[in-house]
Amino acid sequence: MRRDASRYNSKAVPMSDLGFPGEFPYTRGIQPTMYRGRLWTMRQYAGFGTASESNERYRYLLSQGVSGLSVAFDLPTQMGYDSDHPLAHGEVGRVGVAIDSIEDMAVLLDGLPLDRVSTSMTINATAAILLALYVATARRQRVPLDTLSGTIQNDVLKEYVARGTYIFPPRSSLRIVTDVFAYCEQEIPNWNTISISGYHIREAGSTAVQELAFTFANGIAYVQAALDAGLQVDRIGQRLSFFFNAHNDFLEEIAKFRAARRLWARIMRDRFGATNPRAQQLRFHTQTAGSTLTAQQPDNNIVRVAVQAMAAILGGTQSLHCNGRDEALGLPTEEAARLALRTQQIIASETGVANTVDPVGGSSVIEALTDRIEHDADALLGQIDAQGGTLAAIESGFIQREIQESAYRAQIAIDRGDTVVVGVNKFVDAIGASPIDLFHLDPAIERRQADRVRALRATRDTTAWNASLDAVATSARDGQNLMPSIVAAVEARATVGEISDTLRRVFGEFKETAVV
Repeated sequence: MRRDASRYNSKAVPMSDLGFPGEFPYTRGIQPTMYRGRLWTMRQYAGFGTASESNERYRYLLSQGVSGLSVAFDLPTQMGYDSDHPLAHGEVGRVGVAIDSIEDMAVLLDGLPLDRVSTSMTINATAAILLALYVATARRQRVPLDTLSGTIQNDVLKEYVARGTYIFPPRSSLRIVTDVFAYCEQEIPNWNTISISGYHIREAGSTAVQELAFTFANGIAYVQAALDAGLQVDRIGQRLSFFFNAHNDFLEEIAKFRAARRLWARIMRDRFGATNPRAQQLRFHTQTAGSTLTAQQPDNNIVRVAVQAMAAILGGTQSLHCNGRDEALGLPTEEAARLALRTQQIIASETGVANTVDPVGGSSVIEALTDRIEHDADALLGQIDAQGGTLAAIESGFIQREIQESAYRAQIAIDRGDTVVVGVNKFVDAIGASPIDLFHLDPAIERRQADRVRALRATRDTTAWNASLDAVATSARDGQNLMPSIVAAVEARATVGEISDTLRRVFGEFKETAVV
């Protein structure tokens, strides 16, 4: 394999930068054989309405060849409100599945082989609670915890700069993240404890360079917090994963992923002293760019998604989700989700790109772009360090301003026509587009879910429930690891909103100030 790989090695690129696949600095991939040994995990991000409806979609996706589940939660669940809370009105089950309690999680996962399927959960401020629900449900099913595999996003720092589903102040949130790290190391050794997300940073308007720099700034903060909590870098580094955006600039995106692996490997080795190769390697999931999808000429989105998916695969992703063509208009229909999955399957089975370990290695333009992105991202990390680190840069509004300014420049370029968006500012249809079938959510779902959580409260053991929430509050105040008490609370049938409110009373809530 090495003799074959060396034929594609560019003389202009030092071996210390390029290397071989599976070797530091992992520019060419984290595995020596890459997809020749194992294809990327094909995920489809899904979740809507109630747990039972989402369970049906997951079973369908598994039957169609999905190799990993990816759970979307609705906004009330993300923000720590139960479905009958006044602030949840109008949002229950809208952008993901509503999960209020262990009874909902049990329905969501019913019949799914938790010891054989990898599950990714996109949840942040309430990540510890949703992980506890997953653990408690596995216990109910008598699935050994050491057989569970998957990822919980648990990346709350990016919420303050790009997405907004935060609850507690940044430093308290960081403490919860490290509690999850420590718990999983002991109880769920095959679980990835965080998916440090550049995806939402890019969706908010950042450039490719900013996506890497701000994502890695958050990653640095998490690793440092873990070390400060007494965890070992070579242990915790193996359970970190990342989540990136696959955008429209095909060559730049391929180079971005290669630069990301190289830059992170050097950060882990040189900044934190990681010596275990697994702790140096960047493992990441990729999703095609939702912000590039258009409501105009929605069939064009099929092409956009295919190109973005190919960039992620040529860039060496470990896991991939393709968006549905209709997601600029609503939640994807079953047909759109199937077509998005078929996109991955066609690339894997018919194009031949998985037959070569590093098809683009040695390309002069790819290597030049890789060098430029790594250099510029590293320089931006230097600016964040100079301000006192990630938390200081968030609290001062530096990162938020950088993203906002990039988003503004990108929109101006589209409005002026300098950046072409086919079907929007060029090649526009003279007549209106043909309507497409859209996914429609039953409006009665919210009422049924609210009734469900009220019924749970009326039938549980009040004494055990009350004691479990007191234990959560005590752990939060005394600095004990929160996870055991949260697991006990969900098993006592405490709800997501009740546990979140308990933590609100201890930690307080974060109130954003305007960034100017």
